[in-house]
Amino acid sequence: MEVEGSCHCGQVTYRATVDPDKASLCHCTDCQTLSGSAYRVSIPAPSETFQILTGIPRIYVKTADSGNKRAHAFCPNCAAPVDAADVTDPQTFSLRVGCLRQRALLAPRRQIWCGSALPWSGDLGGLPATERQ
Repeated sequence: MEVEGSCHCGQVTYRATVDPDKASLCHCTDCQTLSGSAYRVSIPAPSETFQILTGIPRIYVKTADSGNKRAHAFCPNCAAPVDAADVTDPQTFSLRVGCLRQRALLAPRRQIWCGSALPWSGDLGGLPATERQ
């Protein structure tokens, strides 16, 4: 599936090819902190299909407890996250689904790092809901 994405301000735009069956929701504490939310939804894009169209993302390198390094790309203007990839040899780019135009078609197919999930994050169906703020 072809996808197109952009940061919030539109400075960084990109496109890639993804497999919708590989979308996942991550509950790890890094994803919580880096997204400013309870979890992050991502989808891998093979490096040969990922192309930045406009702008130059800024890179933050995070070293995991394991020692692995991940390059997190984000817009230097609005700070919206774009992707994460291996620092030395990125075979795939983990695209942030919230920045993709086709996000409604990319429902997560699995959850990972569930041991770090916030206790309330899995049961939101009982909350009052409105269509707009």
